[in-house]
Amino acid sequence: MDMDWLPVYKSWRLNEKSYGQLQGLDKKMTAEKYGDEQVRLWRRAFDVRPPALDMNDPKSPRMDPRYAELTDEQIPLTEALCDTIERVMPYYENNIMKAFETHDQVLVVAHGNSLRGVVKVLKGMSNDEIIAFNIPTGIPYVFEFDDNMKLQKDFFLGDPEKVAALMAAVANQGKAK
Repeated sequence: MDMDWLPVYKSWRLNEKSYGQLQGLDKKMTAEKYGDEQVRLWRRAFDVRPPALDMNDPKSPRMDPRYAELTDEQIPLTEALCDTIERVMPYYENNIMKAFETHDQVLVVAHGNSLRGVVKVLKGMSNDEIIAFNIPTGIPYVFEFDDNMKLQKDFFLGDPEKVAALMAAVANQGKAK
């Protein structure tokens, strides 16, 4: 976009939720092994965690030098959406919301479950509602706030039929067939 002057901030708190032992596995093969319903719960449920990694597993974030400054308690070895929300919301409240003090518009780029956690909190969605909510990859999701930073309106940018098809594609990723 030739806008290199725009500030960019990064945080581990915006990472995708930890899928524990399932990280890096093919979703379809995982569904064939464990069943569509179990995979759906691991992927979308509010409080269901996949099997955890061992702290010393080579796939553990503990082994990644980018996370060397984090404590063992901060390093997720598996997460449910409730855990992801606990990790993401301090960054949202302390950084993203504060950015509106000096900027009219803020762009947040994060992973699906990190964003689903923020959406759940902002919209006051129930645990059942969030299971069925899928964010399409690469489609901007706009939030409009009033002067008191209360959410007034949210919508995806793009053709509604295309957005719906992309949301369905995300929902179907964890199915065996």
